[in-house]
Amino acid sequence: MVQFSEKDLQQLEEKGITREKVLKQIDTFKEGIPFVTLEKAAVVGNGIERFTEAEQKKRGDYFEKHRDRLKLLKFVPASGAASRMFKAMFNFLDAHDPKRETLTEYVERTNDEAVKKFAEGIEKFPFYEKIMDRIEGKYHSQGEQVYYFVKEMLSTDGLDYGVYPKGLLPFHKYGKDTATPLEEHLKEAALYAKTDGVANLHFTISEQHNEMFRAEEKRVAERVSKSTQATFKVGYSNQKSSTDTIAVDLNDEPFRSNDGTLLFRPGGHGALIENLNDQQADIIFIKNIDNVVVDRNLEAVANSKKMLAGVLLQVQSEAFSFAEKLDDETVSIDVMAEAKDFLEKRLNVRFQENYRGLSIDDQRAILKDKLNRPIRVCGMVKNEGEPGGGPFWIKDKNGNISLQIIESAQVDMGNGHQVSILKNSTHFNPVDLVCGVKNHKGEKYNLLNYVDAKQGFITEKTKEGKPLKALELPGLWNGAMAYWNTIFVEVPLVTFNPVKTVNDLLKPSHQV
Repeated sequence: MVQFSEKDLQQLEEKGITREKVLKQIDTFKEGIPFVTLEKAAVVGNGIERFTEAEQKKRGDYFEKHRDRLKLLKFVPASGAASRMFKAMFNFLDAHDPKRETLTEYVERTNDEAVKKFAEGIEKFPFYEKIMDRIEGKYHSQGEQVYYFVKEMLSTDGLDYGVYPKGLLPFHKYGKDTATPLEEHLKEAALYAKTDGVANLHFTISEQHNEMFRAEEKRVAERVSKSTQATFKVGYSNQKSSTDTIAVDLNDEPFRSNDGTLLFRPGGHGALIENLNDQQADIIFIKNIDNVVVDRNLEAVANSKKMLAGVLLQVQSEAFSFAEKLDDETVSIDVMAEAKDFLEKRLNVRFQENYRGLSIDDQRAILKDKLNRPIRVCGMVKNEGEPGGGPFWIKDKNGNISLQIIESAQVDMGNGHQVSILKNSTHFNPVDLVCGVKNHKGEKYNLLNYVDAKQGFITEKTKEGKPLKALELPGLWNGAMAYWNTIFVEVPLVTFNPVKTVNDLLKPSHQV
């Protein structure tokens, strides 16, 4: 049994973490986290819905018709730092000395495709002119220009972009102005998250960036308000320290830093289910900070979002109607059969084989339980390259089958059958969710009740030269929403334009 000192208990109290929670996490390390069992990939016609243009418009119109009575919110996970985005460029600064070799010689020596691509497209970056003004006179050849350009972009006495949050970097250039992802998200929100002229947004950000985000909002909100006829109500929150997870040593004992304190680590984006749970809205749109489009594609993106929201509102209306009927103990067997049919066909719910043999009261209780859950409608994009996280039917240890978004890290890559199911997936998850978080009485669900704690991740790290095991919480759209009712809908590729590396800004979808 793990023994905690008074000092340990004080540390837990300061973080807002209970002793029981820590013991449960240590048990998770000891038991390990099993791989998920893929049953089959979700495909169009079996887990993914595909609509014609006319059907998409119909659902978008349904949303437009009902949106004025709803509180809408756009929720944007935005705590990601840009350091990973510039990883190849940091490597370049370390590996290249312009006094000893030319850029051409460096590329030939290292076969560094990222730098080659960067150099070829350098004039297309939204910050090109800004950096060129700052490095004027410092270089004597094109190769040197690229080196000093990257140095100015990343060094602490330059623009220091590597330490910026992604949401505040210049992504797009319109004439003399550049736009950050924060600004682009405001423009989007004005199109589909606005009611009575007010668009509501919430960004989850790192604590050290609080002031930077507020300053950027102040800088651009008025400009976007003029062009969109919307006013913006923007909220911010940080990942709670109470969602940090205990680290353990290789014997599954609590890891202690050199000063004797327990080591806690951030729980990953799954911790944001707590931030999401704090929001008060009828419909919540979720989209990552780095997935934005230039103005010419805004309408297509907004129409796709409205379509997803229309799907949610229509299915929610039916779900609420059945939930009300099932509240009545004298509900007929016919209505119960209709509710079961609705759950299977519209909400992708699967029932265990023994359902038919249960008493009417037990069947009603199961139907109520399966109906009274948050609903998410998730856009899915056709696979263009290697599949990453995507839509699958999975089977849990009790034989329950459900529709989930699964990451490749959750799959046993040593199991040929599981790998073949993973590779057969036709769609991937672009993080494009529309969520209904209230029940038929207008009460908000406690989202923390619908998390599958067994869908987290255990990874190995080091601290102060010592190995440790770290626990990442179930991902926000993975295990953190495992027990939601789920609908997957195919959405166009134009809705997916993430910027994972700086060179992604050279793609046509990010060029104005």
